[in-house]
Amino acid sequence: MAILSVSGLAISFGSNHVLKSVNFELNETEVLGVIGPNGAGKTVMLNILTGLLKPTAGSIVYMGADITGKSLYDRGRMGFGRTFQIPRPFEKLTAYENVMVGGIFGDGLSEKAAGSKASEILELIGLYPKAGVFAGKLGLLDRKRLEIGVALASNPKILLFDEVAGGLTESEVVEILNIVLKLKADGVSFIWIEHVLKTMLEGTDRVMCLAQGRDVVCGLPAEVLASKEVSEVYLGADEDE
Repeated sequence: MAILSVSGLAISFGSNHVLKSVNFELNETEVLGVIGPNGAGKTVMLNILTGLLKPTAGSIVYMGADITGKSLYDRGRMGFGRTFQIPRPFEKLTAYENVMVGGIFGDGLSEKAAGSKASEILELIGLYPKAGVFAGKLGLLDRKRLEIGVALASNPKILLFDEVAGGLTESEVVEILNIVLKLKADGVSFIWIEHVLKTMLEGTDRVMCLAQGRDVVCGLPAEVLASKEVSEVYLGADEDE
């Protein structure tokens, strides 16, 4: 059953038509991977889904309700969480405090409830041993895990990942994949933008390719990655460069 349906999504910045018509559905507890060349509009699409940007055209239906005009705040409270390409923790707060703040402001929890939830989340993402470490002192993997933890603090039904595996070693990528599997088992759905192909092959149920502002192809990960459409998209991008 679809938890999210996107139809005809488009956005323009002046004469630059970044998204022309993007269409897809996200099912409950599904991990939908998103690939595409740089400049394809992947992050812009996430910004529209979370309410940071307003689309020029198209609709977003979440759990049967049209939320196209809803604000960033409303969508956060309705069940949208996201990470960013570059982790953005409060560097002078500890890992525990960062997640706790996410629970207070993202889910409206009391300080006591947010603290309890923060401990549970840190345990889940493997960061509990570093709960008292200032975020600015954490390495890249731990900052990525903390980014996931803060997003989880708002109790999301859909998590939007923007290159959360970028810059990690192969063994570190496996740790991220394990976190995704745990969260999926707990009922979370994902839209996951990534360039690390291992994540798309091993961590997703379907993969969608964006190019030239459109959804070019969507299907089983191995089939999409081996498809003629994806080859043409990336070969074309290389030739343009």
